[in-house]
Parts: sequence; C-alpha cells; structure tokens
Amino acid sequence: MNMRAIYAIYRQEMARTRRTLLQSIVSPVISTALYFVVFGAAIGSRIKEIDGISYGAFIVPGLIMLSLLTQSISNAAFGIYFPKFVGTIYELLAAPISYLEIVVAFVGAAATKATILGLIILATAFLFVPLRIEHPFVMLVFLVLTAVTFSLFGFIIGIWADNFEKLQLVPLLVVTPLTFLGGSFYSIDMLPPFWRTVTLFNPVVYLVSGFRWSFFGQSDVNVVISLGMTFAFLALCLGIVGWIFRTGYRLKN
Repeated sequence: MNMRAIYAIYRQEMARTRRTLLQSIVSPVISTALYFVVFGAAIGSRIKEIDGISYGAFIVPGLIMLSLLTQSISNAAFGIYFPKFVGTIYELLAAPISYLEIVVAFVGAAATKATILGLIILATAFLFVPLRIEHPFVMLVFLVLTAVTFSLFGFIIGIWADNFEKLQLVPLLVVTPLTFLGGSFYSIDMLPPFWRTVTLFNPVVYLVSGFRWSFFGQSDVNVVISLGMTFAFLALCLGIVGWIFRTGYRLKN
C-alpha cells in the first residue's frame, strides 16, 4: 500500500479543516451546545428522568450521534465531490495510486474530523450535565466505527451528486430526520407498540441505542444487535464503493 500517497491526500483534507475551522468545528459545537440549553434545561425541567437517568444526560449520546452522522457524511461527500467539480479527480485517478488507497485517504480524513468533533462535543457536555461513561472502550469503538461507516456513506454521496444541491439532499432530508426520530431525545419504549415496531426499521435507532448503552449500561436495543447493524451497513457501503470503482460510475465520464 502506498502510504505516502495516502498521507498526502489525508494531509490535504485535514488542512482544509484547519482553513475552515469555524465551519468545521466551532459551528457544530455551538449548535450542539444550544441543544443542551434548550432540551436539557427547558424540557429537562419538565422531564426529570428517563429510565433513572436525568434527561440532560440522557440526550447526550443522541446529540453526539446527530453531529457525528451529519459531519461524517458532509466531510466525506464534499471531500470527494470538490475534485470532481474542479476536474482534479482525473489527475487522481491517473496517478499511481489504487482505488483502495484513495478511499482510505478520503474516508480516513473525514472519519478523523468527525471523531475529533464528537470528542469535543462530549467534553462540552460535561460542562452542562453530570455525566458518566460506564464502558469507555465500547464508546470509542462506536464513535470510530460510526464515523468510518458514515464517512463511507458520504463518499458514495459525493460521487453520486452532480451538483451542490444533491450534496446536501441526503444529510438534510434523510439522515437528520432519521436521527431525530431514532430515539435521540427519547426512549423508544415510551412509544405505543405499533410506532415502536415502526421505529425499529430506522437504522439510526441501533446506533443511538448502542452508543447510549456505552454511557449508561441501558439501551432500547441489545448492544450486540446494534453492533451487528452497524457492521452490516459498513459492509453494504464497502460493497457499493467497490462497485463504483469497478464500473467507473460518475467517474469515467
């Protein structure tokens, strides 16, 4: 594997984050802090506890997951779309670097940025609510695995999109609503049986539930099932990326 080529692309993508620090890091952290104030303080004053956990602490995993998903997708999608937009993608495809190395570099950079953002938001949460992490290793596994998986998903969106509107279509109209409806701010056990069954078809439920288990040891869905669903989506994204490079979809034309 050409580590020098991977590092060159990775470093370029990380440098772009440093140039847009306000948009990449500061803005998502401030937005999440506002969620803590509005939901944790205003609504938390009316909803004291859920499953023995204070409401302010209960929503922390969901808020981190919300930022992690949206930023992973956006970073990876824009990272690969911009070379397509300016035409430098052809220089990259013609260079002595394999498709695997291209994916590792772009997805690795996007996942790194999303993971750093998730850890910053977690540190910010300690300023607002008393928080405990019962399984820190599992928490890090979920954090990194989710960042990598949805960075791959964002990479696919970046290749599929042929304009800036489509680049934002899936994160805004699909991922964000699914996250809000995926138990980020409530337990799905609070729903009527019918709607709880419907909610189980939402893949984000398993991410939020497993991530919340790493904090409090409680979840709406078994943590093993949550990990299994995450790995399944990762495998699906890997399969799609492999097909894209085999066929040249939206690349060779």
